[in-house]
Amino acid sequence: MAVGGTGTIPNRIPHRISNAENSFGDVSGKVVADFGCGCGTLGLASALLGAEYVIGIDVDSQSLEIASINAEDLELDINLVQCDINNLQWRGQTVDTVIMNPPFGTRKKGADMNFLSVALKVASQAVYSLHKTTTREHIKKTALRDFNAKSAEVICELRFDVPQLYKFHKKKEVDIAVDLWRFVPLKE
Repeated sequence: MAVGGTGTIPNRIPHRISNAENSFGDVSGKVVADFGCGCGTLGLASALLGAEYVIGIDVDSQSLEIASINAEDLELDINLVQCDINNLQWRGQTVDTVIMNPPFGTRKKGADMNFLSVALKVASQAVYSLHKTTTREHIKKTALRDFNAKSAEVICELRFDVPQLYKFHKKKEVDIAVDLWRFVPLKE
């Protein structure tokens, strides 16, 4: 598998997605969209878990190239789209589940909440998303009150080291506490 890309996350995250599949049945046989897919880790994990169709969306063309190489290496067929989530206009095909590792909103305040808002509009069944543990109450309150989530539940807590990937990262590595959330959209 190719190395790098903006979506590089620890291997235990895809393992947690498999736990979510086993507990909730939100991946196998479903249409899954990976928002901010980076190198494709979550989308590829979904394809390996038997998703019917996987769409990876990212704004960064280099990350999408890496995701494409990773999909080829694993002999998986996923559809990759270059698009800013804030400009996403979804038409036609229904997405059952959105999975994502959005920007944490540290550099650009509210970036993670923009992802969550769009995901809850697109998904018909569930949204799985990673957010900093320190924002837990804000995430839950906003999802339920403002984004029409029917439910918002932390399904596991994780800690992982984020290496210095970008010029704006000031430290060589940062240990971050992260929650893996499961949101159920409220559909009318």
